[in-house]
Amino acid sequence: MNYTLQPLPYEISALEPIIDTKTMDIHFNKHHRTYVDNLNKALNEIRIEDISLENLLNSISKYPVAVHNNAGGHYNHILFWESLSPVNTPLSESLSKAINNQFGSLENLKKEVNEAGLKRFGSGWVWLIIKDGALSIISTANQDNPLMDTAEIKGVPILGIDVWEHAYYLKYQNKRVDYLENIWRIINWKEVSSRYQSELDKI
Repeated sequence: MNYTLQPLPYEISALEPIIDTKTMDIHFNKHHRTYVDNLNKALNEIRIEDISLENLLNSISKYPVAVHNNAGGHYNHILFWESLSPVNTPLSESLSKAINNQFGSLENLKKEVNEAGLKRFGSGWVWLIIKDGALSIISTANQDNPLMDTAEIKGVPILGIDVWEHAYYLKYQNKRVDYLENIWRIINWKEVSSRYQSELDKI
């Protein structure tokens, strides 16, 4: 079976100046492509039948480390690219209400996400997830995510922010805090709201 690297939903330079073009080019065309290529290689070696990426992650403990790491890398980056937008998009009323109920305000949510991202030692991700019908903020190491059956805290991610150094180092160097503060200017709230509603509809 083979997974594919789908085109970005915007031009490679569209997120300037928050994320520079060179970082986007390396991140998407090198890092993400490598995860896809290595995932396909690992799956072909064990001759696995066709399986959706989400179902693969839900049973990731059954597979070799190479599948674990590269499946996570592929899924996480898909969600990351879709979570960003060069155009301002609004929060839905239902997600805005949920954020206010859970965190007090959107600003408080941003603050807590940033704190979780800064506390992640080394490489990883910070997530806004739905768990048991409620919103929660968690962080995972490397290319792990909350869909994996090995996750310490499981849930459905509706927003994921990459805090690996390759996501920001060319522009922000060691200042992860500046990267996290600025990335809120390009969050695709329309997509995040759509994911939130999709999960609510399943409950």
